Formats: sequence, structure tokens, C-alpha cells
Amino acid sequence: MRLVLIGPPGAGKGTQAAILRNDLGIPHISTGDLFREHVSRRTPLGQDAQRYLDTGELVPDHVTGGMVRQRLAEPDAQRGFLLDGFPRTVRQAGELGAMLPDPDGGIDAVLEFTAPEDVVVGRLLSRGRADDTEQVIRHRQQIYRSQTAPLLAHYAARLLTIHAVGSAEQISERVLTALRERGLARAWPAL
Repeated sequence: MRLVLIGPPGAGKGTQAAILRNDLGIPHISTGDLFREHVSRRTPLGQDAQRYLDTGELVPDHVTGGMVRQRLAEPDAQRGFLLDGFPRTVRQAGELGAMLPDPDGGIDAVLEFTAPEDVVVGRLLSRGRADDTEQVIRHRQQIYRSQTAPLLAHYAARLLTIHAVGSAEQISERVLTALRERGLARAWPAL
């Protein structure tokens, strides 16, 4: 099963990915983790990314896409994956589609995690990170909304919107129920 996870910062994508990874038996592929791994190993892509990260710029699509392409080619991702942090734009969605063998893009579902802005802001403020001021967090929320709206329209036929307020278990049950209702759970006896 190939799933893309979308949601604003603080919506709980990482928490849900950890639960779903175990339930579905597929890897969680996070672009943040890919960046850290490539930078720490000083790969050519990691060195490219580091130049942008050092100046506070966004890492360009070709660098991020290169990391994702390499990761999706690994054996554990052949049965499926949970992709978190890519794509973020329609252009990146096109790039992802080109990476996968299925002419339809090969994505089974796009899980959009939604929560009221005040809830996600509160979650992020409670982490206590120095760079997580309310102003910065709300700015990130605004960027997410402006970049993601076209992406949601692009994936409309495969979009499953999940209300991401409640316990982690309640939210993961909503995800599994949505996958069952879409007919995607048949291939997964554990569900």
C-alpha cells in the first residue's frame, strides 16, 4: 500500500506514521529523516541539501526528489510506504508519479490530517522548542495552507480526510476505517 501523509505541522503525521507503519508493515519515509541521514553521511545529495539548509533556504525539488527516489528504490519500500513530507506541491506530486511504475502515479491514498489551527499551535507550543514561537508556528500554518490547497485538488480522487483530534489510537482507527471503506484494507489481513 502506497500512502502519502499530508497535514499541517502539529497535526500528528509522525505519530500516526509510527502506528500505521506497524499496523500495515510498510516503512515510514520522512523527508526530514532523509535530510538528516544524507547530511550526516555526507552523501552528494546531503552535501547539496546542507548548502541550502545552512542559509535557511528551502532545499530544491531536485535534491529532495533525488533522496526520495533513492529511498523508494530500497527493498523494504517495494511492498509499499508511508510518505511524509513529500510531495508538498503539485510539481513534486508529478515528480513522485514519475518515480513510480504505475501510470496513475501508484499512490493508493492520500491521508490528509486536519485539526483546528489553535489545536496544532497548542501542540507545537507544548514541545517547548526555542524556534517554536506562536508567530513562527502560525506563519508555518499559513505557508502550509497556501502550498497544500492545490495539492489536495490534485489528489482529490484519492484523498481521505482524517479528523486529527483525539487520542493517537482514536485517530489511527479513523485512518484504518477510512482505508477499509475505500476498499484498500482487503490486501491487509491484519486490518
